[in-house]
Amino acid sequence: MKSLPYFCRGEVVRGFGRGSKELGIPTANFPDSVVDNLPADISTGIYYGWACIGNGDVYKMVMSIGWNPYYKNTKKSMETHIIHKFKEDFYGQTLSAVLVGYIRSEKSFPSLEDLIAAINSDIEEAKVQLELPEHSKLKEDNFFTSTTNSSPVSSSSAASTSQSIINGH
Repeated sequence: MKSLPYFCRGEVVRGFGRGSKELGIPTANFPDSVVDNLPADISTGIYYGWACIGNGDVYKMVMSIGWNPYYKNTKKSMETHIIHKFKEDFYGQTLSAVLVGYIRSEKSFPSLEDLIAAINSDIEEAKVQLELPEHSKLKEDNFFTSTTNSSPVSSSSAASTSQSIINGH
């Protein structure tokens, strides 16, 4: 995928409400304006990378992009699991993320337990991959130190929203 690494930023919005409650794996969800502006070569599937909330610390993350076949979603989403324990929700805050690599394609699972096991395996794979020097250096990228107000807006649809959103590489 030639669009990797891929940088994106947007407000954390409410998702389907399953991450924490049903899976025990909380996620931060991007708004449609970010999802709709993904490059064509960013296919659905599971990715690893780096993310931060607001001007906070940068942490390892995994992200599911797609329709979540197990749940048969009809709406494409970008659900980010930041590999860190947060004390509270951060709806409405700015999520900045860089997709660094691809783990696997989306697929359905025979049971909820199998889905949770796969997600936990994805998390472990992300931890290993992000230790590689070519991936770990992106944790220090200027993208994470820039403020959301000074970020360029990359598309006309994003420009019409009230937030500054950056998509690109």
